[in-house]
Amino acid sequence: MDLPAIVLAGKPVLRKPAAPVPPEEIGTKQLKQLIATMVAVMRKAPGVGLAAPQIGVGLQVIVLEDGEELMSRLTPAERAERGRVPFPLKAIINPTLKVLGPPLPGAAGAGRATFFEGCLSVPGYMALVERDLSVEVSGVDEDGKEVRWEATGWPARILQHEVDHLRGTLYVDRMISRSFCSNEEAKLWVGRPIAEVRAALGA
Repeated sequence: MDLPAIVLAGKPVLRKPAAPVPPEEIGTKQLKQLIATMVAVMRKAPGVGLAAPQIGVGLQVIVLEDGEELMSRLTPAERAERGRVPFPLKAIINPTLKVLGPPLPGAAGAGRATFFEGCLSVPGYMALVERDLSVEVSGVDEDGKEVRWEATGWPARILQHEVDHLRGTLYVDRMISRSFCSNEEAKLWVGRPIAEVRAALGA
């Protein structure tokens, strides 16, 4: 199967709100083929999520997947700090995202976290982005069955990133701009305490 290229920042499709998939198209061979293509593109990249606009299709469809092989370079401490855990492939159509409250009432800052983030549509760069720690997504799968998923930690970050794509938003719109750096330079900072990174970069 010839796979489409990932659309890069600068293309209008990445900056327009994606259209909902009409009910009559859910479950069709055409939509299932779109999802299969998205999964193949995501895995080839490799990435942990992809939105339809990233292959030039302005529809509200996202796919997500995170496996052990993609987090093998992280230490157990880094995985725990990020809340990064593997999860199986998910395809969600017309997703609606809701932020869930902090896990502990009254815990200062417990509801959000800041980490480096990148994007397949903005290759070669990373930046610190603050995201909510717990979210709930609802929508339907490729067969029209209801999907409801409460995600925390890194899966919640991936969800927010992909749903942003459907709103025409890139992570660079949310990043702490002074932390923006090349992937090569980011190697010096990823894994260090965020406070240290922010101080060093004046962020």
